[in-house]
Amino acid sequence: MKPRAYTSEGIVIARRNFGEADRILVLYTKNFGKVSLIAKGIRRPKSKKRGHVEVFNKIKFQAARGRGLGMITEAEVIEDFAEIRKSLRRISLAYYLMEVVGRITHDGEEKAEVYDLLLETLSKLKSTKMLKKLRLDFITSLLITLGYWPDGKPLPAPDEKLDEVIERAIYSKRVGKRMIQ
Repeated sequence: MKPRAYTSEGIVIARRNFGEADRILVLYTKNFGKVSLIAKGIRRPKSKKRGHVEVFNKIKFQAARGRGLGMITEAEVIEDFAEIRKSLRRISLAYYLMEVVGRITHDGEEKAEVYDLLLETLSKLKSTKMLKKLRLDFITSLLITLGYWPDGKPLPAPDEKLDEVIERAIYSKRVGKRMIQ
């Protein structure tokens, strides 16, 4: 049986408003895979957690499991990737990466390799000038890690294979591909 309260590290891959002052966060965590948590009162101006749970922040958090969604009780930024936020091209690619991970993975699917790959790619994104290569390498590595493509075999069209696996279009692809080509 899983403990009711737990602590982990994670990367915020998405968020959406919920109710008047709450927000639902989707995190890809080191130990639990993709999880959706509700952050109560996070949209209030006096909330102390507000700045910690921005998209693609790496955070250390505490959460409690509930009947439906779990609830995040504490959050602390480990890395905010400020260098990425200074460039429109880099930030559009970062949002693309978050959307891809969010769509190709399922809640509770534990895969530490995906977390490590996402973290490594965000770290490279801070300084690389080869954004298109970074995006294609990320897609290829992700497909191999999740078992959708054999390791060692070249992948001629990573975007096409990704679309085939996800079975729907990535919304940020239009912006992201145009920005980095």
